[in-house]
Formats: sequence, structure tokens, C-alpha cells
Amino acid sequence: MFNRNRIYLAIFIGLSGLALTACGGGGSLTKDSAETPSETVVTPPPIITPPATNDWQAGVFNPASNYINQCAIPRTGNDPYNENKPYPDKAGSEFTEKMWLRSWSNETYLWYDEITDKNPSSFATVAAYFKQLKTEQTTDSGAKKDNYHYSEPTVDFYKEAQSGVVSGYGINWTFIANTPPRILRVAYLEDNSPAANSGIQRGDTILAVDDVSIDINTQSGVETLNNVIFSPTAGESHNFKIRSNDGIEKSRTITAGNITKTPVQNVNTFSTKNNTRVGYMQFNSHISVAQQGLIDAINKFKADQVDELVIDFRYNGGGLLALSSQLAYMVAGPANTDDFYYYKTIQNDKQPIEQPLPFINQEIDYSTFEGKQTLLPDLNLSKVYVLSTSGTCSASEAFINGLKGIDIEVVLIGDKTCGKPYGFTPTHNCATTYYTIQFSGANYKGFGEYADGLTPTPSPQFLADVKGCPVADDFDHQLGDSNEALLSTALYHIKNDSCPLNAQSAKKKFSYASRAADGLELTPPKSLYNTNMDLTWLNKGKSND
Repeated sequence: MFNRNRIYLAIFIGLSGLALTACGGGGSLTKDSAETPSETVVTPPPIITPPATNDWQAGVFNPASNYINQCAIPRTGNDPYNENKPYPDKAGSEFTEKMWLRSWSNETYLWYDEITDKNPSSFATVAAYFKQLKTEQTTDSGAKKDNYHYSEPTVDFYKEAQSGVVSGYGINWTFIANTPPRILRVAYLEDNSPAANSGIQRGDTILAVDDVSIDINTQSGVETLNNVIFSPTAGESHNFKIRSNDGIEKSRTITAGNITKTPVQNVNTFSTKNNTRVGYMQFNSHISVAQQGLIDAINKFKADQVDELVIDFRYNGGGLLALSSQLAYMVAGPANTDDFYYYKTIQNDKQPIEQPLPFINQEIDYSTFEGKQTLLPDLNLSKVYVLSTSGTCSASEAFINGLKGIDIEVVLIGDKTCGKPYGFTPTHNCATTYYTIQFSGANYKGFGEYADGLTPTPSPQFLADVKGCPVADDFDHQLGDSNEALLSTALYHIKNDSCPLNAQSAKKKFSYASRAADGLELTPPKSLYNTNMDLTWLNKGKSND
């Protein structure tokens, strides 16, 4: 049973591939945002930074603690995200920041022995040095082994982690192609967002922004698209030329704002012709503010006495692993989860062995990361349907794998998931939050090797195969519509225990033969690929009993 005195703190990790869903249609939060506390403004103190001493020796590593918080530009004042305590920054240099990254990576990176130890002084910036502190090896499919290595301003981390607030329009995008001719469509909208209020809908295709064509192939044009679409500053207004599903072109001017994400949407119960009651919910992100929405949804499904449950994870890049465990418990209930664990971490050989994460049966106070006395509701189901795309990542994949580990039947409808069995603890240093892979995870049966994704198939053959139906995402219908391809396939499978005959052919094919050989790619900020969290063990200093 979950011990409320110790819990797992989940952390941000991410999406992969081109079929991405951008968080809120925007990137990092602006420093002059109305919601950004004035204390977070970085003001260089009037001190002289001491010269860096190059004490780098290849293969020789001092403890990371020797360099922590030694900053080229120390912050002054108090940290509003840490009980207004003074910032820990001390006078340092870019070299000391690089040396901290080097030692920290050597101590915690899952594949630390695959990092090439290069002289930090040979890199012009701290960011450039951090970028290469990772493995360059590939998976069995030839994909990069590590696609989840990035950093962001610490203030942006706290805003999204604590309140689900991001800067943008409230549009979550999906790339079908990101080189000319590009196809960028609206995946879903945040509730009551500027985009939703302007009449933008799921399925709309972007044609131009501020008269810059989506297919422009110059560096300056691509930078304009990247900035306006993915990284708008709150308060900026931009004009979007869009083609809707019915082929009608429309123009909308949208003002970016500080968007509060709505991770749980479209909660509904369907009754089939044979009186089977099917619960459905769209779950977009495992962030802390989702906890109450999930509890409310499960309570509704319990009151409706649902026989089956469909969870729409197609755009859920992950989030708090603890929240993922809570949801798994609420689906399966104590009869199916007692005496089993949900997730076991695998770290490098320099780290201590962690206790496995249990199926968490209590609410969590995510402001303190402690458990509450309140027990979670549950549906006591032995089967669950999950809708997926290549944007289904991390904590969402852990949900699938964790339930399979205790023989809860998971039926996967849609596309292969992104393949993200890894996690890390976001670590702060000198106003920047860093993410580097520090562990992988396995279920109760010891399986966690799905770096190339979990694959829906009517006839599973491999451990990473999941019983289900391959179906393409359907932008011609709104999410939650029983006629939408993934949901309708799930409803068919519930009735017939098989995939419809046209399920495989429903996967839409796109030809890339005409794409420009030297076409420039749109490149959303890396933070948009990394919206999910995993865990680190927190001991609150209380009894472990």
C-alpha cells in the first residue's frame, strides 16, 4: 500500500518524433508576463566574477557539489518558488557551470560511460557544452538512443510544473510533415483559450501566419514561423490563415496569453446497443492540476456504472509518474493492485537501488509531494482501452506497461507510441533547469524495453506488442465524437472483441516523394517535446512505516 509519508516526485521528460503536440501552442513563459513574480528578474550583482581556473583533466571528475550554484551571472534577491528563500547563487563563471554539468552528468546520467569527455573550455557557451553531454548511440531500429536531453529557464519549469501555465494561444499542434510542403494541423484546444474563443477547431490546417506561408523555405521565414507559432510572448497578436475541414479558408487574429492547461477533457459515458456502458475521457498531460479532474471523471464513471473504459492518451506526452500510478490504481482498484508494484527504476551503477513505486491509492498534495488521508475512487476493471499516437509518451506508456505487468488487459487503439521508457529529475543550477536521462523503468514482470514504442496489433508477437488495432488519427471529427476513427474502433472492439476489417486500411498514407530535398524543418522549442514527468524518491524526514 502507498505510504503517505514518502512519495515519488515526478519530473518533466518528453515527446519524440515529428508527430508532436506542442504544449499550449507556445514555448517558454516570458519574463515580463503579468503572472511572473518580479522577484524572478535576474539582476547581475555589482561584483567581479573571478577568473575560471581550468582544472579539467580528461577522465578525472571532482564531485558536482564542488561547482554547484557557482554562476557566471548570479541571481540576487529571494526565490518566489522556494518559500522566498535567498537564491543559492554564488559568483562563478561559465567554466564552473560547465564543470558542474560535467560532474553531474558523470554521476547521474544513465549511460555516463558513453559520454565523450571533452574539454569544457573548447565550447563557446554553457548550452553548447551541455548539448553534447549525452550518448550518440542508437536503438535497434537505428533511432537515436537519447532524444530527451534539454534545458529551460528555471522560472518556466516552476510555472508549468506548479500551475500548468504556459504562454501561447491554447492550440496543441500535430505535424504531419514539417518540411515543405508542410502539414501542420490543430490537434486540440485548451478550454476557454484565445484560440478556442476565436473559432479555431481541431483539424484546422495552417496555411500562413502574418502573411508568411507555412511552406516558406528561407531561414528567416522559418525563424518567423517558429517564433510566432511556438514561442509567442503573452500579449502579442498574430494573424493565422487557416483551412478548415470543410475546405473553407478563414483568417483569425489571435492574441497569445498565459494559458492554463486543461489536462482532462471530454468526459462522457456512452451506451452501446447491447446496453454496455462505456466511459471515455481525453487525458492530455500528467501534470498536478489533473489530479482533481481525474478523480471527478472516475467518480462519474463509477456513478454511471461503466462496464468499459476508454482513455484517450493520443496527445499525452507524459508527466508525473506518481499521477500515472494513481490513475492506474483508480482503473484497476485494490483487488487487482494489492501486493504488486507499478514501476521499478533502473539507474546507473553509481546510484543506490530505489524501492519500486507502488500503485498509489491516495490523493497527493502536489505542493508538498506528500500523500493525503483521502483514498482514491476506483473502478475495479480488469481491462482498459487506450487510444494512442506517436505523441503518447513516458508516463502514458508507463501506465500501459504498468497495468500489463499485473495482467490487466490493455487494448491499444491507434498508432505506435513514442518509445520513452526513460526518466530524469529536473535539476536546477544558475537559473537553468537541466534534464538528462537518469533512469529507465520496468513493470512488475520486469519488462521495460520499449525504446522503439509500444505497438498495437491484433496478434501480439513481441513483448513490446500490445493487443489492439492500428488506426490513423482522424482530424475530420472532434475528439470524443463516437464517429471519430480511434474511438469508434474502440467501441467496435468492445462489442466484437476484434478489430474492424478496415482498421488497418484506415491508416492514412502520405507521400513524401515531392518534398524538398533541402527543405528546412520547423523546429519547436525542445521544451515542447518534453512535457512529461517521471520520478525521484523524496524522503520527507518522517517515518517510513
